[in-house]
Amino acid sequence: MADLQGATTDLLQRLLRFDTVNPPGNELAAQEHLAALLSEAGFEVELLGRTPERPNLIARLRGAVDGPTLCLLSHVDTVYASPEHWQHDPWSGDIADGCLWGRGAIDMKSQTAAEVAAGISLAREGWRPAAGELLIVVLVDEETGGADGAQWICSEHPDKVRCDFLLNEGAGSIIPFDGRRHIGVCVAEKGVFRFRVSTDGVAGHASMPKIGDNALLKMAPILERMRDRQPAFDLTDGPRGLLEGLGFDASDPAAALEELQRRDPGLALLVEPMLGVTLAPTRIWASEKVNVIPAVATVGVDCRVPPGHGRDLAERRVVEILGPPTPSTRDGYRLEWTEQVAGNESPVESPLMDAIREWVGEHDPETTVVPTILTGFSDSRSFRAAFPGVVAYGFFPHRHMTVMETAPLIHSADERIDVRDLGHAAQFFRDVTVRMLG
Repeated sequence: MADLQGATTDLLQRLLRFDTVNPPGNELAAQEHLAALLSEAGFEVELLGRTPERPNLIARLRGAVDGPTLCLLSHVDTVYASPEHWQHDPWSGDIADGCLWGRGAIDMKSQTAAEVAAGISLAREGWRPAAGELLIVVLVDEETGGADGAQWICSEHPDKVRCDFLLNEGAGSIIPFDGRRHIGVCVAEKGVFRFRVSTDGVAGHASMPKIGDNALLKMAPILERMRDRQPAFDLTDGPRGLLEGLGFDASDPAAALEELQRRDPGLALLVEPMLGVTLAPTRIWASEKVNVIPAVATVGVDCRVPPGHGRDLAERRVVEILGPPTPSTRDGYRLEWTEQVAGNESPVESPLMDAIREWVGEHDPETTVVPTILTGFSDSRSFRAAFPGVVAYGFFPHRHMTVMETAPLIHSADERIDVRDLGHAAQFFRDVTVRMLG
């Protein structure tokens, strides 16, 4: 364990020192470093990219006979960091206060390092799958949607990354509640159904406020409705299992959330968006000149929808909050859908989930495994779309950092990870590989 933790820590430090902020990404040097390590350990390694400057890494260990393929997936691009806001330089890889600091320490070069270190340790010992294959896939371009990464590789070279089981980012921090410890496995991701709401009025000179009909003022009650309440819940399997795992009656999610809000408001903030459709107004446009009363005002709304549902449900929930669109009336509004991407999910129960539960029971016996869903998205969506039978989970197990500590650090200043959790996670990826492939 100590050697594996040291190897993972060293590798993560090296990865953090590659500036792979996306855009532009510049992932080539990091990918070549990983490719050299994996190749030296005995993996078959390929670098494939839509452009030579941004290659995706595919490393393979073949078994003696056919069997399932397990893919350990990650990405090495990151979001931007402003060094002046950090206690340690975001590309330093410093170790301080028991943590390794840097942009990508949680999202998600830590998982890259743990997966690669686990695979290398097995390969160097001479291990090969008894049946099937181990894939370690490190992608580019996740942070801007995956056009050069997951989307491209799954579309243009699907046979290179085809898999039966997949582990990616999305969950794994400790969820403390009511004196107990839980750990989440992300089984699904919500869909994105963004829309615009527009109100109409009559333009006029702003020096005479009542001479026109100000469309912007008509937005006030619409924004208030989205501020004051969220739609009714539409519970799917993941959140249902989470509520039950926390000890609540999932047949009444509203009552369960109310009790959770009373007992742990911080955890309730993370759980509530998993339970149904969410509406978040994020942008507003009106007059292009400050001295003109706007004839049209428009607000952009980020709408997330549970997996298994689509625009029909989204529209019902919008009408529930805003009332029906009535553009012909003086105080009505128009509704325009601008983006529609369905959610994606994997079954809660599977051989991979069994292996995760068994491992957690052995290595962190006071912790209970619960399913969760991701309110955003990851590269798992491209793999689920390309390979409908794949069981894809988000899981990077922590033992020391809680979800209340990790969640605020993602895409934020002072991103860091407890060094002990690097060894813990690497041990998991090593052990689960052997459990799944023999």
